[in-house]
Amino acid sequence: MKTIALIYMGGTFGCIGEPLMPMPEQDFLPLLAKIIPPHLNVECFAAPTIIDSSACTAQDWLRLVQQVQQLQLKGFQHFVIIHGTDTLSYAAATLARFLGQSCHAIITGSQYPLLNVEGNDTREFTDALGNLYLALEQVLTLPTGVYLAFHEHVFHAQTTLKAHTTELDAFVGIAADQDCETNSDYLMVENQTIEDSAQLSVLNLMLQPIAKQQLIAQLKNLLISPPNFLVLQGFGTGNIAVNAEILELFTALYDKQCVPIISTQVTFGKLDQRYAVSSWIQSAKVLVNDCHSHADLYAKILQMYLKYPTHDQRFEHWHQH
Repeated sequence: MKTIALIYMGGTFGCIGEPLMPMPEQDFLPLLAKIIPPHLNVECFAAPTIIDSSACTAQDWLRLVQQVQQLQLKGFQHFVIIHGTDTLSYAAATLARFLGQSCHAIITGSQYPLLNVEGNDTREFTDALGNLYLALEQVLTLPTGVYLAFHEHVFHAQTTLKAHTTELDAFVGIAADQDCETNSDYLMVENQTIEDSAQLSVLNLMLQPIAKQQLIAQLKNLLISPPNFLVLQGFGTGNIAVNAEILELFTALYDKQCVPIISTQVTFGKLDQRYAVSSWIQSAKVLVNDCHSHADLYAKILQMYLKYPTHDQRFEHWHQH
């Protein structure tokens, strides 16, 4: 019988009390093991870091990847990860980028805790059980890859987005049974990899309808201490109205080892530069977002940052990943 490694990383799923607080993992894991369907062979593990998912960073997800890879060396090939919903899509995309097709992995979470306020029985109304059982069942049947399971749906991990703050049907994406060309670059995560990720600086700027002069002022402020990557979420298919000074500032940012990336604030659909307003992109020192989702863009940025030591190499090899 195939053994599933069930990894608990925190989130609402494992909270108890009023207000909600996480139950210590040493108390929660035995209770979690008791609700596993008897026909499944599951071994429970605590993740290296168990924190509120809104506080998670690349370091936490890379430690999780490292744990999965270490369990792979022990013979595990099927993984279900319980994670908070706030950054569930980011965790899913990062796992997908770094694990690729090396195993079967499904990440899930819940909008309501598994246990009641006292923490001594399952909650009367909860989506935690359904989401967990869905993930446990599907991880044994789906092809290799990374997926996200939530509220009777299973999605390709790189395509997901949390689309509602509180509803049970909180996530959207491309269904696991649909064709989806995912991108990955399997990387064995070492301790140095995790340390290096702590230095990554990404700034996301969702553009508002303001005068060009105000955007110029904002970009000039960024020149003082620019991030490694600047994501500019434009309108529609990635349209940003620019002038010569704004284009010069993009070049100036690049010269200070900051890579600007043009994206969109629209939830679905690919970028399209057929409009005249975006013709400048072809010659400017900017990249174009070619990822499945905003979270996947973050995961790709992390991947490129760790793989290539210079901004020139990241720019040059962007579309190869």
